[in-house]
Amino acid sequence: MSGVELSVVVPAYNEELALPLTVPMLADRLDELGGRWELIVVDNASEDRTCERMAELVDGSRIRLLVNDRNRGKGFSVRRGMLEARGALRLHCDADCSGSLGSLAAMIELAAGHDLVVGSRLAPGAAVDRRQPLRRRVAGRSFQQLCRLLLAEPTRDLYCGFKLWRGPVAQDVFSRVSLDGWTFDAEAIALARALGYRVAETGIGWTDREGSRLSMARVLVPVVRELLAARAHVRDEAALGPARGGAPGEGLAVGAGVPEPDGGR
Repeated sequence: MSGVELSVVVPAYNEELALPLTVPMLADRLDELGGRWELIVVDNASEDRTCERMAELVDGSRIRLLVNDRNRGKGFSVRRGMLEARGALRLHCDADCSGSLGSLAAMIELAAGHDLVVGSRLAPGAAVDRRQPLRRRVAGRSFQQLCRLLLAEPTRDLYCGFKLWRGPVAQDVFSRVSLDGWTFDAEAIALARALGYRVAETGIGWTDREGSRLSMARVLVPVVRELLAARAHVRDEAALGPARGGAPGEGLAVGAGVPEPDGGR
């Protein structure tokens, strides 16, 4: 692991405005937590000045930028970053994750007894500052329910962009994830659970982002197809079992006596 205790992976597409704010905030929070850390931004062939703005922030060691040769999808970007990362713990978060940074220390404590800690806007303890309009919330939760049903996955909030993995488990799961689009989250969580890894869902701080780029009506049919394919893929991978380095039961001794959150196993 090269002595890196925590890696943070941020997928980015046209984030010239968000990243100059988020990256320094992340760096400050990681310094406060102590220990060796790295921050990896994976640019998904942005069409704005994202790469130029990131070039001003890259320091060659702790803050790095990876650039996809073409737009390959959010799932591909996260997978690339997680497999490139060296940390004993690995967080992937969205470019606008500043509202969730206050929850990171508690999630690190939970990682002492879990292989994957899923930050959630729906679990007990969540604090959502700005909510979407009611119509969009209803559509989004209905979509979440559909995805949970197709993958038989009990996690309530599959797509919250704030998830913390043990390094060997991230290496094992993301080397097997098949989806390149934004639905990769659902497959990754379901795959982790199917391989026997310990998954916890915990409420976090969250500020909803205005101007979502997704249209549920437009993506519904292709996403259902993707998730049906992912369900078959998860079953095949589960039959192979976990990789030795990521075997369940090897949680880091980050904290002790932490109660298991709702949704843990």
